[in-house]
Amino acid sequence: MPVATDPRILVDASSRDDAAVFQLAPDRAIVATVDFFTPIVDDPYEFGRIAATNAFSDLYAMGATPLFALNLVGWPRDTLPFELLGEVIRGGADVARAAGAFVLGGHSVDDPEPKYGMAAIGEVHPDRIVTNAGARPGDALVLTKPLGTGVLTTALKRDLMSEADVAPAVTAMTTLNAGAARAMLGVGVHAATDVTGFGLLGHLRTLLEASGAAAEVRAAAVPLLPRAREAAERGAIPGGTERNAASVADTVSFAAGVDRTARLLLADAQTSGGLLIAVAAERADTLVAALRRETTPAAAVIGRVVTGKPGTIAVV
Repeated sequence: MPVATDPRILVDASSRDDAAVFQLAPDRAIVATVDFFTPIVDDPYEFGRIAATNAFSDLYAMGATPLFALNLVGWPRDTLPFELLGEVIRGGADVARAAGAFVLGGHSVDDPEPKYGMAAIGEVHPDRIVTNAGARPGDALVLTKPLGTGVLTTALKRDLMSEADVAPAVTAMTTLNAGAARAMLGVGVHAATDVTGFGLLGHLRTLLEASGAAAEVRAAAVPLLPRAREAAERGAIPGGTERNAASVADTVSFAAGVDRTARLLLADAQTSGGLLIAVAAERADTLVAALRRETTPAAAVIGRVVTGKPGTIAVV
């Protein structure tokens, strides 16, 4: 990436944070992100909802309020009817409406494989930005959605599980992180990121590298979606999950009791996952209580930030 230097640039690609932040005025900054992907479920409406929820997640991870979005579409016009695309876009619009945002346009291209997502724009007060770079030794690590969307949607694609089996995953993927963001802003936290394609361990490593710290994670404390472990044990491991596990191998150590399935689930490539939050230990219970009031899919203390080589993680 080219290096941009300007005092109005508050967050750029250098810290691998969830979104870019550009200051417009002393009390206002714009937050921008983009994300799109191929279908992970068969229902086009649900695909649109999942993709839009995923796009807005980056804004919530920064503590921002969504304003509007632009659709990004790749569509095989000669092989799939536009009625299906209409359902995808309807799903995205419904999620934007639930987020209090507007869909103001977008761009489409003829593509042999369908793709959908959004460029999402929000705003935040410059003094209230939550970045991935503020975690401190002693902080508790809190996760707001269970893991397992990668293995479950792969099990669906391979006919190892039914749509009913993966329904809890769809519910999680279409739950906006708005409540989690309200909770963390109300309590006051040190750092946050959302857990998506690089899995829990990959996103935690990035947060720790940006913060100059290490972490301990309790595998048994990490919440999993129903039947996620079963899906993994039946071999429904996405290629992205395998690559994630390989990419963190040099920075993550596992206790002997953490089996291969648990290790893969901790690296499972998530779609529209929850927020991973670093909060002062004395505020952890308050944050968990706030998350429960917001009825987030999970509110689990899964470990702590410790002093150590930046980016390293011990899973016990």
